[in-house]
Amino acid sequence: MSSSTARIKAWSAIHKWTSLICIFFILIVSVSGLPLIFNDEIKGWLDDHPPYAAVAPDRPMPGLDSLVDAARQRYPGHRITGVFVSSKEPKVVIDMAPLREGAAGEAPAGHWLEFDQRTGELRRESRSVAQPGTQFMTLMLRLHIDLFARLPGQLFLGLMALLFVAAVVSGTVLYGPFMRKIEFGTVRAGRSSRLRWLDLHNLLGIVTIAWALMIGATGALHELAVPLFRSWVSTDVRPATAPWNGKPAPDPMHMASVQGAYDSVKALLPGKVVESLMFPDGKYGLPHHYLLWVKGDSPLTSHLFDGVLVDVRTGLVSSVLEMPWYIRVLQVSRPLHYGDFAGLPLKIIWAIFDLITIFLLASGLYLWVSRRKAARLRPHHISRA
Repeated sequence: MSSSTARIKAWSAIHKWTSLICIFFILIVSVSGLPLIFNDEIKGWLDDHPPYAAVAPDRPMPGLDSLVDAARQRYPGHRITGVFVSSKEPKVVIDMAPLREGAAGEAPAGHWLEFDQRTGELRRESRSVAQPGTQFMTLMLRLHIDLFARLPGQLFLGLMALLFVAAVVSGTVLYGPFMRKIEFGTVRAGRSSRLRWLDLHNLLGIVTIAWALMIGATGALHELAVPLFRSWVSTDVRPATAPWNGKPAPDPMHMASVQGAYDSVKALLPGKVVESLMFPDGKYGLPHHYLLWVKGDSPLTSHLFDGVLVDVRTGLVSSVLEMPWYIRVLQVSRPLHYGDFAGLPLKIIWAIFDLITIFLLASGLYLWVSRRKAARLRPHHISRA
């Protein structure tokens, strides 16, 4: 056996086994990822809430503190966990959770209230029965991210994504000798069904190779989001809050103004958009600070977030936490993965590539099954001859 033949056999084995191991799971994330590409459009289509009321341009808007107070009055036994100010619509979403998880008679943990930012009107809130389509999109998201297994599921899917990348690379290597036999783009329509499927599999695979490698690599990176975030908390956040260690936790009812913290950060970072304000949370080592997430205002920089710490006692900015390189890479890779940084046309292109990937996975499985079937029948035909 020549060295080139041995090399081809080795790449063929890599392609076969990496594909077979990951194919079922990559098929799940490919199918579940299709509606996630159009997440905003689907939510807007299923949203049966009336449109925003017309408001006079000179009408003064209520402050964030008044919306926080309204949420507390509505659920006095709950605590505020976050305030999200939409940059796309005139709305503010306030996240809440029970003071004591699982207390009798309390609303489910993690519920939210949506206010009209211009009028302070409560437009809607989450309920035990999800809004139309929400359950479906949540199902697709969990399947796509972690198979309902949280961090172990994320790490497992990250491994499957790496195997998918290996399958794409090995398939590309195998396509080189194949191209020398027939012209590029040839589909041998007059031959057997298996050969037609093989030609289509090879053609579509080589056409989408760059996209598939990018999706596989960014998908594997996304599955490391939780460990990377924990690393950032340990190396950047906790050292920044070290001077407050040992101090008593602040009284939730006597914290600095939310609107004041919001305005202070906007004044400090004029080129940034304040996306959200997270209330003090000892879980991430932030019992004494608001954590505000800020982002850029362009289509690309709108995916690049930095954190700002504001002392909840004084309302003064304590620290601006620029993201380390590994978080920045994660942030840049997200819009590349979902194709949501250039409007609907790019989303449609991403959806087409996703459908092609689903076909490649199905055709690859068909080719493997048909080859095994042919191999089993071959000794039978030889013995009959």
